[in-house]
Amino acid sequence: MAAPTGYLTLDGLRSAVADGHVDTVIVAFTDMQGRLVGKRVSARLFLEEVALHGAEACNYLLAVDVEMNTVDGYEMSSWERGYGDMALVPDLTTLRMAPWLDASALVTADLQWLDERPVEASPRRILQRQLDRLAERGLKAYVGTELEFMVFDDSYRDAWRKGYRDLTAASDYNIDYALLASTRMEPLLRDIRNSMDGAGMYCEGVKGECNLGQQEIAFRYTDALGTCDNHSIYKNGAKEIADRHAKALTFMAKFDEREGNSCHIHISLRSDSGEAVFSDPADERGMSTMFKRFLGGQIAAMRELTLFSAPNINSYKRYVAGSFAPTAIAWGLDNRTCALRVVGHGLGMRVENRVPGGDVNQYLAVAALIAAGLHGIDHELDPGDVFVGNAYESDVARVPATLRESAELFGSSDLAREAFGDEVVDHYLNNARIELAAYDAAVTDWERVRGFERL
Repeated sequence: MAAPTGYLTLDGLRSAVADGHVDTVIVAFTDMQGRLVGKRVSARLFLEEVALHGAEACNYLLAVDVEMNTVDGYEMSSWERGYGDMALVPDLTTLRMAPWLDASALVTADLQWLDERPVEASPRRILQRQLDRLAERGLKAYVGTELEFMVFDDSYRDAWRKGYRDLTAASDYNIDYALLASTRMEPLLRDIRNSMDGAGMYCEGVKGECNLGQQEIAFRYTDALGTCDNHSIYKNGAKEIADRHAKALTFMAKFDEREGNSCHIHISLRSDSGEAVFSDPADERGMSTMFKRFLGGQIAAMRELTLFSAPNINSYKRYVAGSFAPTAIAWGLDNRTCALRVVGHGLGMRVENRVPGGDVNQYLAVAALIAAGLHGIDHELDPGDVFVGNAYESDVARVPATLRESAELFGSSDLAREAFGDEVVDHYLNNARIELAAYDAAVTDWERVRGFERL
């Protein structure tokens, strides 16, 4: 029999194991930094035990920095608490093949404490709570994420040995929509696209972007949780596939002084019966009252919730006027100079948030979009007039310019604490403080070049 593709039922997994097509199941979740982490278990153990009862992992996985160092300040995990376990409970609706890995399936897990309470600071849980708030109103969110990355002809291990300096980009000039230079990357890009299709995603296509070696692979939108689950698997899988091709790719928001990697997020709401609630044919712009209030919430809450869209020091280096990354908190009709771009019609009427970069934790960013939108709907907020022209040159409010500014706004936000709870807000504020302290203590190449001889 041919190897299975796409999603699997438990019975389908049993058959795949019996036929020798699967011998390993990856049980994974997305951590604070947006990385896919977890463990590999034998397929036999998964079927006998893990599928029913879950697996265990140390709770420090949601309380470390990007280097996996244990750090102080987290309520859930510390030396005093003994760094105990949490449970990885498989969401069996997410069980799928991972075709880029030999004989492997993958399942996304929810996190629970050992007394079965949910781990509230888990990114997937944070989004689920906002989706529950929508469901209480008879609404459902549909989301698409547009993730950009840069490809290098160096392998990851070679790039590490070089200190990520003097890397060879996979193109030599701007390749936005270009086919010729992008074709050099096609063996890698095709492998990524087909592999993700084999994992149950709907890959729409790929296009070159502005920076050297920069590409964007697009996937069909789906329900918010499904898109965010797919996002983590795609991001991790693309790196693993690049490694197999002896290349490296990066999703960091700003690798160099040229264009950064964005992750524009498109969101629309429907009724639980599938009707369009953002669209109104009677309106001159086709926008319903609910959509306008949803936009009003985005405008009102963007500055104080930006931490969930731009979680790293590097995230804020993207926000440069004239770079296609936003600086102005405004909404426009198909206007890429605004932070919020309104496009589509009917069921496709939606807003594109252009603030997140490729380093975003998509669960957190989408949760923030929903929380802001519900704030606007509940308080009947007006988004103001549509912006026409170049928003970079406007006098409207600006996206926070640094992680420090963003963290201060998030920590003092009543909306954030009401929507996410003190536990979540304090947890992610601590993460920001840890990153800021590490950055403030670092001596950079920029400082050495400017100061070694001349100061």
